[in-house]
Amino acid sequence: MLGDVTKKCVMVMRIFAGGRNSHTRLCSTKNILTVNGKFPGPTLYLRKGETIIVNVYNKAAYNITIHWHGVNQPRNPWSDGPEFITQCPIRPGGKFTQKVIFTVEEGTLWWHAHSDWLRATVHGAIVIHPKEGSSYPFPKPDKEVPIILGRLTKQSLLFINTYTFKLKVEKGKTYMLRLINAVMQELMFFSVANHSLTVVASDASYTKPLMRDVITISPGQTIDVLLKANQEPGNYYMASHAYASAAGVLYDNTTTTAIVVYAGDYSPILPPLLPLLPYFNDTATSVSFTGSLRSLASKEYPVNVPKDITDKLIFVISMNLSPCPANRTCQGPFGYRLSASINNVSFVRPSIDVLQAYYYHINRVFGDNQPSFPPKTFNFTGDNSLFYPYNPKNGTMVKVLKFNSTVEIVLQGTNLLSGTDHPIHLHGYSFYVVGSGFGNYDPKKDPLGYNLVDPPLQNTIAVPKNGWTAIRFRADNPGVWFMHCHIESHQSWGMGTTFIVRDGKLPSSRMLPPPRDMPPC
Repeated sequence: MLGDVTKKCVMVMRIFAGGRNSHTRLCSTKNILTVNGKFPGPTLYLRKGETIIVNVYNKAAYNITIHWHGVNQPRNPWSDGPEFITQCPIRPGGKFTQKVIFTVEEGTLWWHAHSDWLRATVHGAIVIHPKEGSSYPFPKPDKEVPIILGRLTKQSLLFINTYTFKLKVEKGKTYMLRLINAVMQELMFFSVANHSLTVVASDASYTKPLMRDVITISPGQTIDVLLKANQEPGNYYMASHAYASAAGVLYDNTTTTAIVVYAGDYSPILPPLLPLLPYFNDTATSVSFTGSLRSLASKEYPVNVPKDITDKLIFVISMNLSPCPANRTCQGPFGYRLSASINNVSFVRPSIDVLQAYYYHINRVFGDNQPSFPPKTFNFTGDNSLFYPYNPKNGTMVKVLKFNSTVEIVLQGTNLLSGTDHPIHLHGYSFYVVGSGFGNYDPKKDPLGYNLVDPPLQNTIAVPKNGWTAIRFRADNPGVWFMHCHIESHQSWGMGTTFIVRDGKLPSSRMLPPPRDMPPC
């Protein structure tokens, strides 16, 4: 048990990651991986500061890992879950006992597979209530409902909580919708016909109340909104469709719906009213929403933005073209293959996970020279040709940080191969989003406009199309932590890197030893 966890409450839940199951939707039957026979998988309910023990049994025919998205896991990267970063996969028939340590998180998070594309069906919600005796920083809603946006495969339609979901409401009552974007590839717009939504939290951190008719939510992100049932009794659609900003790139242009049904005797309007969603490429609406989020910054929920930065990094995140390997046919432009990179390094997962290689001093598994700045600068967001000035280098590169260092990362997007938004997720930490803008980051002018008073605290942030985003955090969680784009194809093409945060001097600032049942490589 951890002595630095404020409240140690151990729950045991058996997650069966696998088991071939049939799923029928829209007259189509597919065999999918499920957890405990459920899709989406079971919701975990706990209170702030608790620790849970999860026994993961893999009864599937595929390797698998489980990641606890947004859980900082202090000093415990062993249970974080990304395949070949902090663990080797659980083999078919294998088992792994994961300790999941919750500390400051409060609100909605989720868990999902972190190997191959299996998170499409292997995922579920995490609901973290306040500690006993504490309450929300807003009036308690009458009911709370997880709302998971997802898709079974790249070819299948979008869904809300699968099947035809109905939310039954009573006029005058307030409902908390715990939104989770589990879609593999797309940012999503979300709205409820004739109803405004009040945002109160994002990524398990409370925000100043923000009323909007339309929500933008990135893959991996969670947003808590309050829905007040204040309309005439009837049936109203909640609806969601993709926000797809990349020109010329195929995307799913369908709209998925669920129904808000008012209780009582009345003659409903048929069909139910449909909300007016933005156009699929409405970057202005998406950026306006994301840029309006603010932390509470109150006495009970203070903001601790690092001010004196010791490590300032500029990461250029880009799509690339790389030469097609010998004896292969590639489908990219001019016969090249698509790839992605950070500072011109396309991340390659090793055959031994980075964490074990680091802990046991295994050589030649990773290099510690992930560039802190782009090796070559140009007009990143201008009218560029298809090609980067040079091809990205493949490699397992990490960035090493000293314990307790203060870090600023400017995430710079590009217009290469058609610019698009990139939802970047950092494991092991939440970070403050202190600034963003369009075009190329200006190190002299742009920091003058940073929000260091009440920036939102998040674990996933969408870097806008042809723009940049600046984040800050204190590196006080020793271990190995993955950072990557949460659009699955971009991650698989190499848009990621890994941080190694060194141990501090005190025992309480050192990484925990590995559990005995770590899956073998």
